Amino acid sequence: MIDYETYCKIRDHRDRLGLSIEQTAQALGLHRQTVSKWSRRERYAQRANPPRGSQLDPYKGQIVRWLEAHDLSAQQIFQRLREAGYQGGKTIVNSYVRRVRPPKQKAYLKLVFTQGECAQVDWGVYGSVAVGNTRRRLSFFVMVQCYSRQIYVEFTVAQTMEHFLGCHERAFAALGVPEKVMVDNLKSAVLRRLTGVAPVFNPRYLDYARHHHFKIVPCNVAAGNEKGRVESGVGYVKKNFLRGTEFTDFSAVNPAAQLWLNEIANVREHGETHRRPVDLFAEERESLRRPNPNAYDLGRVLTVRASSQFRIALDTNRYSVPAKYANQRVIVKAYPERVCIYAQDQLIARHVRCYDRYLDREDPDHPKALLEQRQRAREQRVMPRFLAISPKAQAYYEGLEARRFNARGHVRKIIALAEIYGDAACHRAIEDAIVFNAFSSEYIAHLLESRARLKSPAASPLSLTRRADLLDLELPEPDLSIYEVADDE
Repeated sequence: MIDYETYCKIRDHRDRLGLSIEQTAQALGLHRQTVSKWSRRERYAQRANPPRGSQLDPYKGQIVRWLEAHDLSAQQIFQRLREAGYQGGKTIVNSYVRRVRPPKQKAYLKLVFTQGECAQVDWGVYGSVAVGNTRRRLSFFVMVQCYSRQIYVEFTVAQTMEHFLGCHERAFAALGVPEKVMVDNLKSAVLRRLTGVAPVFNPRYLDYARHHHFKIVPCNVAAGNEKGRVESGVGYVKKNFLRGTEFTDFSAVNPAAQLWLNEIANVREHGETHRRPVDLFAEERESLRRPNPNAYDLGRVLTVRASSQFRIALDTNRYSVPAKYANQRVIVKAYPERVCIYAQDQLIARHVRCYDRYLDREDPDHPKALLEQRQRAREQRVMPRFLAISPKAQAYYEGLEARRFNARGHVRKIIALAEIYGDAACHRAIEDAIVFNAFSSEYIAHLLESRARLKSPAASPLSLTRRADLLDLELPEPDLSIYEVADDE
């Protein structure tokens, strides 16, 4: 079988150039019979290839009927064909089922919300940001009022429960509380969600919903389209605010986001409503409730054991507790901005929360008890050492207490002198001091230094050695005329 181009060349060589069959075959590199056959044809026509039959052909009609009646899988079709006597392979069945199965077109209902009825919330993630000397994943919380499309955005470096509830608090303060809050099946809101089974809500989030009197509405499994407003909001934040923007530090992110909300996001004409969210929100505001005036405790509660260095660990950072709670179990309440530590019901430590990594935060008051305890232990060892210096040491200490404000300080200095001059010399000095009623470490030091000087060897005469040639030097008489004063002066 030749192609159309070769057929045209054969006809050109035969008709226009007048070549013979042998010459044409030689010029085109074809067999003479091929040239002879196509020279006799007035037009080019491809040879019709009849489709190859397969073992599946007798069953194709039945497969179509099965698919129209039931949504069967290719495996189920194959099993039924086997029962009907089909002897072919499974691959051809899968290919045919994919080709003839009616396409599934998803259809979604258009969700309509009234004023103040519902808000949708979700988390978004976008790269990382500098926090102190490290970098943290940049997360952002989005709440959208379903009727007005008014949007609230807050950036964090964590998605833990205290941040989730804290973002809700500030969003409710800015927008108001709707009747319902629609959430995805994230663990902060829904612990377990199975098809056909009632969802299991996170107890903290359920308690928070009762506090502010709103109803939690979780989306169905794999049905993110049900909260399409907030999904669009997350994408809008990424594309319009974050893309192409660089932040050198996390502290600059939220002020920039608030400016973007006020000047762009909430004052643009929305593509669905063709009105500005801020204008629709002005109409919706009266339908939204005020947040509960009683503050909700947002802290995430953890039970941990303090280390032997009286520290607890949270997010790779360490926070101190009073030294007496070392190696004891304590309760930690982690808030977005602070860390509170309790022993039973008593607050024992409070720190500003750190979002850097591997840092140590110590309250200067926490090691004081341990330092005082060690100081008392050292003090307990001072008096036995002092009393061992001399039998008169007790009497001398009583004199120190009667005459000196800081008797212990004098005792420590006398012990230091005993280490330098020896116990015997210090014993004699104490005896002499008692005789003269001189009660002070300075007097003991004076006695010890004086007696040490008396025991030192006498100073030898100064001996100067000089070179002999230096002794024979002759110096010229000085000229004193330069000091004479003229008479006229």
